[in-house]
Amino acid sequence: MGSTSSMLTQYDIEEVQENCHNLFSQQEIVSLYKRFCQLDRNAKGFISADEFLSVPELATNPISQRLLKMVEGLNFKDFVAFLSAFSARATMQQKMEFIFKVYDSDRNGKVSFNDILEVLRDLSGSFLSDQQREKVLTQVLQESGYSRGSYLTLDDFSKVLGSHGLKMEVEVPID
Repeated sequence: MGSTSSMLTQYDIEEVQENCHNLFSQQEIVSLYKRFCQLDRNAKGFISADEFLSVPELATNPISQRLLKMVEGLNFKDFVAFLSAFSARATMQQKMEFIFKVYDSDRNGKVSFNDILEVLRDLSGSFLSDQQREKVLTQVLQESGYSRGSYLTLDDFSKVLGSHGLKMEVEVPID
């Protein structure tokens, strides 16, 4: 998969589509490839942190630094897999797995009270004090049967967040 959209073959499209569990149509994959090539300014075949942050919506995202850890050095196939959690066709479980990875910054398969608190700090900024964040998080965990000392697996994490309904979708413009 080279640096121009003309180099994306039907085989490449089908391989990427299979890799992202068919969450994007072939047309959407071609559009994503064009966008990927625009971001990959030096045609290296992967996206650097600077290139990723050239997207204004990502640069201003309060959790952009966490997302950077997940996307730095992604090739096109991995880029589409990363974006697949935002597809309207992604299941709640696929979305939850993505969110869990955002919270699990040390990649140990568990999310601690402090992991969640760090994300809340990123998201709320100075709008909430540390004391307010801790109080809200403690209450949410207790309502779900967990404590500050609990380490949440993906299943536990899904129980805590799953009851609140998630909407995370991105529209892929088709040229």
